[in-house]
Amino acid sequence: MRALRRGLFVLLVLAVLFAGADRLAVKLAEDEAAERIRSAEGVSSSTEASVDIKGFPFLTQIAGRELEQIDAELNGIKAGPGEDDLTVSRVDAQLKKVRIGSDYSSAVAEEATGSAFVSYKELTKAAHEGVRVGWGGKDENGKGRVKVSAGITLLGQTFERSVTSTVSVTKGDIVELQADEVPGDGIPGLEGAVRERIDFARKIAGLPPGLELERVEAKKDGIELSVRGSDIELSE
Repeated sequence: MRALRRGLFVLLVLAVLFAGADRLAVKLAEDEAAERIRSAEGVSSSTEASVDIKGFPFLTQIAGRELEQIDAELNGIKAGPGEDDLTVSRVDAQLKKVRIGSDYSSAVAEEATGSAFVSYKELTKAAHEGVRVGWGGKDENGKGRVKVSAGITLLGQTFERSVTSTVSVTKGDIVELQADEVPGDGIPGLEGAVRERIDFARKIAGLPPGLELERVEAKKDGIELSVRGSDIELSE
């Protein structure tokens, strides 16, 4: 009986040591992955990143070259080139069944889902000069809308207009804002002039191949974008 107890005690100690080594290994891997995200080309130095590798044991997953799931969170990313950059306030991504290459320098996620958040402040920065973007409440179906305001000068007169706009995604990587209705007050050319300033589309650049914008929802403090994709290539 004493030998059995001693054997069980040894197994318990080994299990604890293995679990400790496994958790240390996964923590080092998470920190390294987050650092590589922060130092990647095109990522702002102010970007914050965190990585959470799911599944246990981690070392067994590495040996089998497939990770069950990786969750990543990034804050303050630049998305879009040039003057019309959109700063994405937050990105949450879930990468599932991540297959690691034979040389451990690349990987492919079988499935990816996630969300990205853009504040109205950043949408205003990306809009035409003098255009302000904010929360527009909900329509009769409970769907969120945005409010776009701008001043238009036409025929020597300045007209201030605030309209509700529908926000949508097209072509997998473009966010569009389009006014539902623009009151023209019977003034020729006013509606067209207003729409020319307040309707706009901006591309979300930098999405990995295979990952696309799926839908967008207007909320009180900004817009939330849903992303989805498959066979997402991950490499240095």
